[in-house]
Amino acid sequence: MNNEEKIKIIEDMQAVVEQMRLDDLEEDSSLADETFECSCCGKTQPLAGSIQYGKYRLCNSCVLLAETGFAIGKFKNADELIKAMEDTRLQEMCEFIKQEERKETN
Repeated sequence: MNNEEKIKIIEDMQAVVEQMRLDDLEEDSSLADETFECSCCGKTQPLAGSIQYGKYRLCNSCVLLAETGFAIGKFKNADELIKAMEDTRLQEMCEFIKQEERKETN
């Protein structure tokens, strides 16, 4: 697969994933306010546009990473993506702990 094909896949996936988010919001606008902790990036994200991949729930941004990664052959499954994102999740956890400590000291 050449770079032009990869770029086309990425652009197509961006449009699809954004449409999924918009469809979720159109169906139930409260999904913009409902949040969860993404299994992939570790951030608290809106439920709108998220997808359950087996035991993992991924936010809309990580769905884009997953679907693009699957399409271009970078990842075979969600487990591979979750493993690849381990450092990102750890950074997010550290940032959360720092924020909580700041709240306690103020």
